[in-house]
Amino acid sequence: MKRKNRFITGYAGLRALAVIGVILYHLNPNRFMGGYLGVPIFLVLSGYLVTDHMFHAYEERGKYDFKSFYVRRIKKLYPQMIALLWGCSAYILLFQQNLLAKLNQIVVANLLNVYNFWQIKNGQSYFERFASNESPFVHLWTMSIEGQFYIIWPLVVFLLVKLAKKKKIIFWIITALTVFSALEMAFLFKPGVDTSRIYYGTDTRFFSLGLGAMLAVFWPTWKLSANLEKGDRRLLNVIGAIALVGILLMSTSPIFNPQKAFAYRGGMFLFSLVTMIFVGVIAHPGSSWNKWLTNPVFSWIGSRSYGIYLYQFPVMIFFEDKVKDIADHVILYHLIEIILILVIAELSYRFIEKPFGRIDWEKLRQFLSKALNLQANHYQSKALFATGIVVFILGSFGILKAPTVKAENPNHSELATQIKSNRNKQLKKNKKLIKEAQSKKKKSTTSKAATTKPVNKDFEKYGISQVDLQLAQKIQVTAIGDSVMAGSSQNLQKLMPHLIVDAAVSRQLGDTIPLFEEYKKKGALNNNVLIGLGTNGAFAPKELDRLMQIIGPKRQVFWINTHVPTRDWQDQVNGELDAAAKKYPNLTIIKWHEFAGSHQDWFYDDHTHPTTEGSKFYSAYVTKTLVTKGKY
Repeated sequence: MKRKNRFITGYAGLRALAVIGVILYHLNPNRFMGGYLGVPIFLVLSGYLVTDHMFHAYEERGKYDFKSFYVRRIKKLYPQMIALLWGCSAYILLFQQNLLAKLNQIVVANLLNVYNFWQIKNGQSYFERFASNESPFVHLWTMSIEGQFYIIWPLVVFLLVKLAKKKKIIFWIITALTVFSALEMAFLFKPGVDTSRIYYGTDTRFFSLGLGAMLAVFWPTWKLSANLEKGDRRLLNVIGAIALVGILLMSTSPIFNPQKAFAYRGGMFLFSLVTMIFVGVIAHPGSSWNKWLTNPVFSWIGSRSYGIYLYQFPVMIFFEDKVKDIADHVILYHLIEIILILVIAELSYRFIEKPFGRIDWEKLRQFLSKALNLQANHYQSKALFATGIVVFILGSFGILKAPTVKAENPNHSELATQIKSNRNKQLKKNKKLIKEAQSKKKKSTTSKAATTKPVNKDFEKYGISQVDLQLAQKIQVTAIGDSVMAGSSQNLQKLMPHLIVDAAVSRQLGDTIPLFEEYKKKGALNNNVLIGLGTNGAFAPKELDRLMQIIGPKRQVFWINTHVPTRDWQDQVNGELDAAAKKYPNLTIIKWHEFAGSHQDWFYDDHTHPTTEGSKFYSAYVTKTLVTKGKY
């Protein structure tokens, strides 16, 4: 028992590292992969602890107490989960009713531990996320996978013990299931295809749980001896250090970004494998890592990690919905978010997790008698009971109201429709323009008639002169960008008829570099290159350097900086661009952020994508810069 308590303490330390990674990821997903990599840590730990506990029971008593296991899991998981679901539902009803749609489905799916499958079927699109409709429950898919594991795995282990019997056979069966899960994730991944199915799937995520279960078979806690030779103890500590360094490096490495292929084709499995090794080192009473991970801070975070994980996303979503200038106060706002998360997690731990963890009918009766006794002064019990009733009523009303609310579909919004239409026009028109660029023919429309007749005169009121509009008729440009550019591509091509534009939603710099190489390879990268990337996340300076190398010093590069005040990477992106402009003489930054900053009426409610009118200001401003400094 003593060894097991020591391990649980160190395990709380590892959970602390995982939950810190989760928070860092959500605060800055471009620098910390640890958020989504924190999930495998939780899964490996669950696989190890649960399997170890069951095999110990079978070996010691020849049977396992299923009822006791399920009751403990229910007491541990459901009280805080229910509090979160009803608390968020009450908040949504009062302050953010745009999230009411499908709320009833979300609550039921979480209660039944099938929310990950619901996510696969009902996952949010790019437009929903940017329209401030991001769900505060999106992270709960992991709890459904764990819930499914807790329900099914005891039955699987029972069959393995009764039918396979030998530990060696059991180990290889679990290994086969684990490898199959990892291979399934790798084979199902297709570049450019939505990854929801494999990211949220129980079958494609089982390998993390399976690795923990494998460790429990050949590394059971009750058979590990503290009596190690000095050299063996040192070796164990060194292995632990290497594993921890590996975890930290992978948590910050861009190659493990969940938008890249490597994460699915072995990356998550590799991270889970290294985590399994570190868990094994912590579990061994002969290593020092358990003691090193045991400190007041890690113990506090680890013991409250469930609450921190549950509440971190709702706090961020609700808080950032009320403040639209995140980019201007990144450190302050994130500090406020962290404080709110920790305070709520502490309150939840004290008044929900701990009391319900040891609740029984007698304790429930005592609590209700205190809360309902009008003669006594049991203020805490009365306050808790009253708060619970209010939250339950409001939350229930929100859940019941949800089916009557018809959500606005951002995918059918004016912006989404315009981008889709523009994208189709791009693909058709670019074929002709690419051939033109390949043949190096400048089919100038500035004929004698054109110079005597105004062109695009309706754009003059958006800040561009007729002289510049005439010049725009002959300039040749290749433009590659994200949804902001995509929403204005029809205006850009109207102003610059020889503009090759390839813009689409969700693009980030790293994933778009091959596109620049493709255009260069087929001779369609014009002497003027227009870039509109950075809306969807920051990028590493080396990625920008790689792009500039591909484009080369002989072409003039124009990069539109980002106006995305609701995202914390805005200033980081614009800072990187300003630094790059000093490094590369052929790089000009088009200061859209500064130009449009005081004109919020130019943008849709997401404060990022220009409206129909804003698009004309955007296109005129970009075109004016190109014709002034571009090559002809």
